[in-house]
Amino acid sequence: MEHFIDDSRPIFIQIAERIENDIIAGELGEESQVPSTNQFASFYQINPATAAKGVNLLVDQGILYKRRGLGIYVASGARARLLEKHREKFFEQYVKTMLQEAEKLGITREALIEMIHQEVKVS
Repeated sequence: MEHFIDDSRPIFIQIAERIENDIIAGELGEESQVPSTNQFASFYQINPATAAKGVNLLVDQGILYKRRGLGIYVASGARARLLEKHREKFFEQYVKTMLQEAEKLGITREALIEMIHQEVKVS
């Protein structure tokens, strides 16, 4: 786990994103137990209720689930759902924005594709 909290964004959102990123990266496998809210609270030096709010956000989305008396676990299919969600977000934030900006600058889609191909060849 990273030990970094960004003061400009709600901490509970950052906790949820950290868990999502760990699932996507394969650091938290499906059906594996996630750290407890008390562990998150201790690690990040935050209120346990704040940590619980981040975890519960993912429980509400079906990414995590609770086993009474045992803890919180990653749901089956969570990684695939998160990848799809992040791909959609990537498309909205980057691809659509890039296409709109290219259009404003008079860059054709063909020229844009060529720019991307050139960059990939260089990298």
